[in-house]
Parts: sequence; C-alpha cells; structure tokens
Amino acid sequence: MYATRGHECDVFAGASETSASTIEWVMSELLRNPRVMAKALNEVRQTFEGTRNIDEIDIQKLDYLKLVVKETLRLHAPGCLYPREKCEINGYEIPSNTKVIINAWAIGRDPTYWIDADCFHPERFQGSSVDFKGTNFEFIPFGSGRRICPGISFALANVELVLSQLLYHFTWKLPFKINPEELDTSESLGLSCRGNQGLTHTTAEGD
Repeated sequence: MYATRGHECDVFAGASETSASTIEWVMSELLRNPRVMAKALNEVRQTFEGTRNIDEIDIQKLDYLKLVVKETLRLHAPGCLYPREKCEINGYEIPSNTKVIINAWAIGRDPTYWIDADCFHPERFQGSSVDFKGTNFEFIPFGSGRRICPGISFALANVELVLSQLLYHFTWKLPFKINPEELDTSESLGLSCRGNQGLTHTTAEGD
C-alpha cells in the first residue's frame, strides 16, 4: 500500500511540476515566434468556435498545437538530466553503481539529428515518425525504457488542455517596446528545467 501511494505521489508531484514548466516554455516560445503563435491561436479558435468549455477529448483535434508542444519538449526537456545504470557505449563499459547522467537537453539540440537545432520550428514534426515515447533516442524528454516517465499521459493532458484554454480565451502579447528576441529564455535547473526569470513580462487581453 505504501509503495503504491509513493508511486502515485511521484506521478502527480512530478507531472504537476514538469507540466507547469512546459506550459511556461510553450508560452515563451509562442511569444518569441509570432508566426507560430498566430497559427496555433487560429487553430484553437477555429476548432472551438462557439464553444465555452474545452475538455480532454476536444484537444485531440488540435494537430498543430501538438506539434508546438513537441518542439517545446525538444528544446526544453522537462527533466533534462536522467540517471541510468550499467551499460556499454562505443566500447566503453560503464561499471555498475556508477552514477551516469544523460543530457536530454543537449540531445534535443544536437545538429547531427536536428536541422537548425536551435530554431523553434514545430513543422519539423509534421509527417515525422519521431516521437517522445522512448523509441527515438534523439528525442527523449520523458526518458526511455522501463524508467520512462510514468506520468507522461497525465502531464500531456494537463499541458494541452491548459494551453488550448489560454489560447482560446486570451490574446497574448509582449508589453510595449519589448521585441520577441529580447524575451529572456535563460534556464535554471531544479526538479524541472525552468526559466530564470519566469514568464512575468506579458500582457493578455480577454476575448
């Protein structure tokens, strides 16, 4: 019973923290990329025109928003460092009981696998089979294998539902005289990878 309770706490605590940071990063990238913001906003409003409430089933219709979330996870993996166990890499054996850290942040920005790796371009995932479910090792924001994040479904539902509501009900923009490229996206490490400054310098108009 205690083990089950512990797993449940891990899922909800971990997914809540990482969901919050991912939502913040998505909004930051949308504000830095007005073209993507306009496209995502139009999709949400055209899909749910005349609707007051959006539920988890509805968000399955938002294909472009899902691409935006994928691209955000590539650049800003919620858990950017993953510990692992014994393995052999390129002929080098990593002994048991050695703490090994996998840098998911660097993997998601590796130009060997990603064209214009530092650019925010959601369309790169359009028609692509690359996904974050642990089988494509160039894209592991939730880890992989038996230790893949157990809260992945819970986290994604949270992120997509909140984002669709934010884009449907509000028009987001930066304050006067702040250019998109000036938005601070420096990062700090904790339970998740969050922005140093937080997304505090934005204004929103209700629709």
